[in-house]
Amino acid sequence: MSIIICPGIHEPELTESFRFGLLDLVSNSTIGHKTANILVFPSQDLLVLSAFHILQFLRDRLGDQLKSPIIFISFSAGVVGAIGAAHLWQLLGGRVKAFIAIDGWGVPLQGNFPIHRMSHDYFTHWSSCLLGSGQNNFYADPAVDHLSMWQCLTTSRSASTAQTVQGWWVDSFIGISPPKGHLTAAEFLHMLLKHYEAN
Repeated sequence: MSIIICPGIHEPELTESFRFGLLDLVSNSTIGHKTANILVFPSQDLLVLSAFHILQFLRDRLGDQLKSPIIFISFSAGVVGAIGAAHLWQLLGGRVKAFIAIDGWGVPLQGNFPIHRMSHDYFTHWSSCLLGSGQNNFYADPAVDHLSMWQCLTTSRSASTAQTVQGWWVDSFIGISPPKGHLTAAEFLHMLLKHYEAN
């Protein structure tokens, strides 16, 4: 399984920190039994908006591994290019196992693959879900600033409070929270990855 990280327009150090946090998450759990190939789209400028450039990156890195399942994790402006690339990847015969949009406010999300939204506050969650979401979404409560969502996996050696983004796990189709609805953003992302690694 490959995990494709599509960052937003921000300092590359934040994305590198997210990648290290994701590596820790994957290696320190049952997910690690099946090695995940983590790829980061190498841009922090307007190219994150380009589905074509992200697709080209995938083709360069994954070659003919179209049937190997991939999970997109995208942030902010990167959600725009990533959702287009996910659809293009499928058109080429590729398999998108899931699409996770972190604070992709205002970006319409539709697809014949599972979609999850993670938002920095309830308003962003509610208003974004009007433009499409799947089951099992997350919003921070209390609200945090936008970049805190991209730092939700940052290890304690970089930021002492990053893994404390608290919030609610919400099933958008039925409008209520599952029994263990309150958790951290890192726990929510870990739950999704474990689910897709097993299925």
